[in-house]
Amino acid sequence: MQINVNGVEQKLRAATLAQALDELDYGDTVVATALNGRFVAAAGRASTVLANGDLLEILAPMQGG
Repeated sequence: MQINVNGVEQKLRAATLAQALDELDYGDTVVATALNGRFVAAAGRASTVLANGDLLEILAPMQGG
C-alpha cells in the first residue's frame, strides 16, 4: 500500500498504524501520530486501519526551552 509519511511517499505492508510504526523502525519510540490530520493516541494505533493514499504524520517530542 502507498501512504504518505511525513511528506514522503512510502510503500508499506502494514495494515494498521501500529504495524506501520514497527515497519518504519519506530518500535517503542515515543512519538505522536496523526492520520489524515487527526491525532491518534498510542492506545488507538493497533485498531487504526490504514488505507491506500493515507497521510501519516509522525512527530518525536523535542526538548528545549
